[in-house]
Amino acid sequence: MKVNKKSWLAFGGLAVASIVLAGCAGSGTPAETEDGDASAELTVWVDSERVDALQGAADSYSEKTGVKVDIVGKDNSTIKDDFIQQAPTGKGPDVVMGAHDWLGELSTNGVVAPIELGDTSEDYLPVALQASTYEGTTYMLPYAVENIAVLRNADIIPEAAASFDDMIAKGTAAGLATPFVVEQGVEGNPYHLYPFQTAFGAPVFGTDADGSYDPTDLQIGNEGGFEFANWLGVQGAAGTLNTDIDGDIAKTKFLEGEAAFWLTGPWNVSAATDAGINVAIDSIPSPTDAAAQPFAGVKGFFVSSESDNKVAANDFLVNYIGTEEVQLSLFEAGNVLPALTAAADTAAADPIVAGFQAVGADAVPMPAIPAMGSVWQYWGIAEAAIINGADPTSTWQKLTDDVSAAIQ
Repeated sequence: MKVNKKSWLAFGGLAVASIVLAGCAGSGTPAETEDGDASAELTVWVDSERVDALQGAADSYSEKTGVKVDIVGKDNSTIKDDFIQQAPTGKGPDVVMGAHDWLGELSTNGVVAPIELGDTSEDYLPVALQASTYEGTTYMLPYAVENIAVLRNADIIPEAAASFDDMIAKGTAAGLATPFVVEQGVEGNPYHLYPFQTAFGAPVFGTDADGSYDPTDLQIGNEGGFEFANWLGVQGAAGTLNTDIDGDIAKTKFLEGEAAFWLTGPWNVSAATDAGINVAIDSIPSPTDAAAQPFAGVKGFFVSSESDNKVAANDFLVNYIGTEEVQLSLFEAGNVLPALTAAADTAAADPIVAGFQAVGADAVPMPAIPAMGSVWQYWGIAEAAIINGADPTSTWQKLTDDVSAAIQ
């Protein structure tokens, strides 16, 4: 986005001098391996679309420390499985880029090592830091935070809705048969409906004292969960939620002006702006008096437990990838809100980014615990059934029972 690109150019891009100075702030001497060898080499696997954004930091780190950093572009769809398979053999990378919800699987397989953020932990958005931590230990250096929000056609509806009902009323008053759209499909889409579920006080799992999700504390079947299920049934009967509307149909309705509100993520913003729509980013209107909290997906970097160069890997991540310059470079490569607070605030000079950042302040990390897999397989199907007229109480009870049995 232009405003951020100008800001980035003002920093001098990934100029060697600026990054070296950033690195000096955290480590005044070359990073050494456990064996004291400053001529080590780091292999870093990244999404192939992020190679250019990281090459400058890698070159600067090598010049400063003598540790060569090899940035390897990988297919994002296979990078996790390749890492899990290769790490135990010692042939995998020292560092791998990935998503926070891999943490349960990576930890279970024993392929990731803790990261020491030190005082820099205070420099990250709270949700990013929370998502990077698993069972009280930080395993990921976060670089991006992604969540959904409401895209509003400001030419049709000039002001944000105060509540879910107000949103529907505003769209109806504007003459729209479909005021609001959200991706569903025949098997539902609980990711997109989760903000409404949280508004009823029904998270999937409770949390322990340090804020980590507790797989033994299933909350989806609490009283709020059944209230949410009843609400789903009402919305399905009214046509406000519709399983016939998949992602493509939701997009089409918004782009063609048939809908004024679209609950989606930043990945769809460019389609709307390219279509000439005057887009505003709004908080997710709640069906209750409580905030509607979406899931946050956090992206970052993990250190391999089998790396011979963990000290250098930690230093490279914390003192180079964890700088405002590099996080802004990654932002330019993907237009996803930076995890570092200073970089996020700079990127938020763009009102679209600022809108997602504001909604993200209420977001909660998607559970990374292995038990979450037992939820996904039943969750959307149950919600779709309720939207299509199934009894909310019995259907939600079956969902709760199925998930509980699968976890046990």
